[in-house]
Amino acid sequence: MAGHAGEAEAVAVRLQAVSKRFRLFRGRQVTTVKDLFVRGGRGGLFSGEELWALRDVTLEVPRGRMVGIIGSNGSGKSTLLKLIGGILKPTAGRVEVDGRVSALIELGAGFHPEFTGRENIFVSGILLGLSRGEIRERFDEIVRFAGLEGFIDNPVKTYSSGMYMRLGFAIAVTVDPEILLIDEVLAVGDEAFQHKCVGKIQEFKARGKTICFVSHDLGTVERLSDEAVWLDRGILRAQGRTREVIDRYLAHVAEEEARTLGVAHRQAEAQAAAGTAQRWGSREVEITGVRLVDGAGQERYLYDTGESCTIAITYQAHRPVDDPVFGIGIFRRDGVCCYGTNTAVEGLALPKLDGEGEVSVSLERLDLVEGEYLLDVAVHARDGQPYDYHSRLYPFAIRSRVKDAGVARLPHRWRLGK
Repeated sequence: MAGHAGEAEAVAVRLQAVSKRFRLFRGRQVTTVKDLFVRGGRGGLFSGEELWALRDVTLEVPRGRMVGIIGSNGSGKSTLLKLIGGILKPTAGRVEVDGRVSALIELGAGFHPEFTGRENIFVSGILLGLSRGEIRERFDEIVRFAGLEGFIDNPVKTYSSGMYMRLGFAIAVTVDPEILLIDEVLAVGDEAFQHKCVGKIQEFKARGKTICFVSHDLGTVERLSDEAVWLDRGILRAQGRTREVIDRYLAHVAEEEARTLGVAHRQAEAQAAAGTAQRWGSREVEITGVRLVDGAGQERYLYDTGESCTIAITYQAHRPVDDPVFGIGIFRRDGVCCYGTNTAVEGLALPKLDGEGEVSVSLERLDLVEGEYLLDVAVHARDGQPYDYHSRLYPFAIRSRVKDAGVARLPHRWRLGK
């Protein structure tokens, strides 16, 4: 990553054309030496398939910077941290690290379950490069930070998962490393301990430590990071200013989600046409197509909260039908009805249907909270007799940077007064 203009920054971490390959096993994994020799000797050990977790990644992390690493599951984020921490070796390329590293990747992974918390502190501290004297000096601080004063002489196998992880975090940060690696552990323990974790990380940052951390919480990444790295299927897609990298990542996620929703919509249409979907009615009037169209006239199925949308319903009346009623319903994925209306409720009297045509309803604002939704469309007689009812068949999604709760985002304004 580039440093500030006109100023050469010391580099704490450097990766040069780094790739990491994992070989995939056929059937069950190797668990014994016998597996290794017997199954391997017969050529049955490996499936022949390979997984490239990282491909040709080159980046630099200047000393004293905090770098957030983002990307979808399986993008190589954890593998990258493990390479920097020396837990894994690269298949190709070079990894150079200048300074003592402490990795919060698998908290407590090296704990012996039969040992007490006290004993595990000494074992872990030695593995992290501390002398016994240094561990004794920091022992009380570790226990106090983890909040385990009353449990430190109990075997860690009796600890809850939260206690286990708190002890791992406390040991890792009390080593006082020059480079701190963090993998999705900012949510360790209860809310009070989470605040302590973030406070400790901010303290490290203020002291000029180098921090690389992985998180799916983009708000945390934006709040804490100086810079960001975006990995996608093992390839470095972007690096640089945090907000710019996050925006590029979100745009990519939106494109992928929109593509997936488009495919799902076409599948729903095919199911409806084949009669295998949630569909019923006499078919005297048949719904032949349903589209969601944005304000620019483009068909799409992913919208931002507050955007306008038109639902266009094409139909074919197989005989003349007087006084038809068209309706829509919007449901959350869990079945909660968010909104429903029809032409009769609105007091609209439609003309006689005969042959093909289209009915549309324009929603001026999709003021729904972020989530996935399903659309009902129907045409029926004035007395409720269904001609064609498509139930919760057509998926669409709402995205929003505001993570509010409920069903709808109501227009509002906050004001502070005295």
